[in-house]
This record gives sequence, structure tokens and C-alpha cells, in this order.
Amino acid sequence: MSKTTAAITAVHGYVPDYVLDNKELETMIETTDEWITSRTGIKERRILKGEGNGSSVMGAEAVKGLCKKRGISPEEIDLIICCTVTADHIFPATANIISDKIGATNAFGFDLNAACSGFLYGVVTGSKFIESGSHKKVIVVGVDKMSSIIDYEDRATCIIFGDGGGAVLLEPNEEGLGIQDSILKSDGSGAQFLNQKAGGSAYPPTHETIDAKEHYARQDGKTVFKFAVTNMADVSAEIMEKNNLTSDDIAWLVPHQANKRIIDATARRMGVSDEKVMLNIHKYGNTTSGTIPLCLWEYESQLKKGDNIVLAAFGGGFTWGSIYLKWAYNS
Repeated sequence: MSKTTAAITAVHGYVPDYVLDNKELETMIETTDEWITSRTGIKERRILKGEGNGSSVMGAEAVKGLCKKRGISPEEIDLIICCTVTADHIFPATANIISDKIGATNAFGFDLNAACSGFLYGVVTGSKFIESGSHKKVIVVGVDKMSSIIDYEDRATCIIFGDGGGAVLLEPNEEGLGIQDSILKSDGSGAQFLNQKAGGSAYPPTHETIDAKEHYARQDGKTVFKFAVTNMADVSAEIMEKNNLTSDDIAWLVPHQANKRIIDATARRMGVSDEKVMLNIHKYGNTTSGTIPLCLWEYESQLKKGDNIVLAAFGGGFTWGSIYLKWAYNS
């Protein structure tokens, strides 16, 4: 009897219409287009406008597009995992709000928070429901409205982050395609270097926390960069070694889009040439949990059944990881 694996059978993405480019940022903070581009590779990012519009708006649109593309109804979905650090509310889960928006009345859902590694964590989690045989259609959403927790007077963060997200459908596969292996890691000692201090149970909202701007994301850029370069590159090389893959075997590297220099370092460590690296950071910036599904969505037409693909990410927490999968369909 062949082993059941979890395969991505559809992908779709969504980004808001409003474009915040580097020229506009020049009018908001002391920076330049050249400074931002040379250090991050980012030219513009998307911002979700409109009162009451949270991450669920973008997540729902991605899932709607995915269902249409795959030709399934929302009622067929068994589970929705929403990977996000910018949930609509502390509770209920944004996954459940997305389910309601799209009419997924037979799905249960929950949110998963692993910062920029969230989508990888979600895909591995979702794959276990497929592999166990208990679920047939699992949707993993990676979405963030980072503009909701960014201080646009803080040059260390406001140039980097944008809003957007995507979704993938996981289904059983008996051909040996889909998720082959994964390595997920975390180190809580890194929490001090990249976090949103207030808003949780340790520091509930007060006038003082709001006045101190403690509800915004903050980072120690140099420390985060150092950890990200090392760990994202290491874990990507590790999954290749673990599965006896050479750079020639890899069709695509799908890296988290946080910084062009981190992406380049990861590709070099893997021995993967630039033309095999998915890149859209210049258009969308860092959408946190949304970057990898957005890449898969944009590059979908170039993917071929059987392609060896490595997904890699590093995020606050610290969290990081990689997934090795075989693409399961031709577009």
C-alpha cells in the first residue's frame, strides 16, 4: 500500500490595491529610495485601507480564489489553519472569521502564530491531518496586515513591512508527491530582539503602553539580520543534506521575503542559482506569514509536476524552518 502524503493542489494570493512606494516613504520619514533598495531590495509594499478591514479580508479573498481555481465549494473544506501575527481580534480566531466569510460551514479552524515562519508551521501541521487520513481538504492561509502594528515614524520597521497573503489547499497524494520532509525550529531567547511588547496578557493595553508606542512591532535589526542569515541558510542546507539533494536537484527555492541579502545568502549556501529563487520582495515587502504563499501564487505557472522545491523562513520568536516538497500538478 502506497504511503499517503499531503500535496499542494491549488494556491491563490491576494494583495490590497494601495501601493506605498519608497518615494512616498521619503515624505514620511528620513530615508531615500536608494537607501531602502540597497539594504532590503524593497521598492514598494501594499497597504490594506478601510475601517474594520483586518487580515480576514485578505485571507477570505485568497481562499475564494483558491476554491474557484480548484473547482471546489467552501462546504468541502475540512479545516482552515490561519497563520498570522495580526489576527482580527485576540479571539475569536481569524480562521473562523474567514470560514464564515466564505461559507465554509463544515470546516473547523484555528490560528497559528509563528511570525514569519508561520506558513511553514501551518503547512506541516496541516499535512499531518492529511497523512493521518482524518481530513481530505485542508487549507493553510498565510496572511498579515502588518500596517496595523507598524509605527510609520520608525525607520527600522516601516520600510520593511507590507500587507498581503495567500492560501494553499492540501489534499492526499498517492504518487509520492507533496510534502517530503520538514525541519522546524524555535529559540525563545530571541524574543527580546523582535516583538510587539504590549497587547498580550503580560502587558495588557493601558494609556501608558499606548503612549509609549508599545503596541507596535520593534526589532533590533542587526541582531535579527545576523540570526536570520545564519539559521535560514543552515536549515535550508540541512534539509538538502538530509534528503541527499544537490543544487542540481532543486527546481526552486521559495524563501521568506524579509531582506534580499538574507535571500541571497540562503541561495549561496544551497548552491542555487538566482534563476531558481522566487522573488517578489521588491513589490510587496515583508508580508510576514504571507510571503511564501504569495511567491507560490505568482510563480505557479512556472512550476511543473515533480519539481523539487525548498521553502525556507526565519521569523520573530525566534522561529525558523524549511520544507522539502515535490510539486503535485501542472498549471
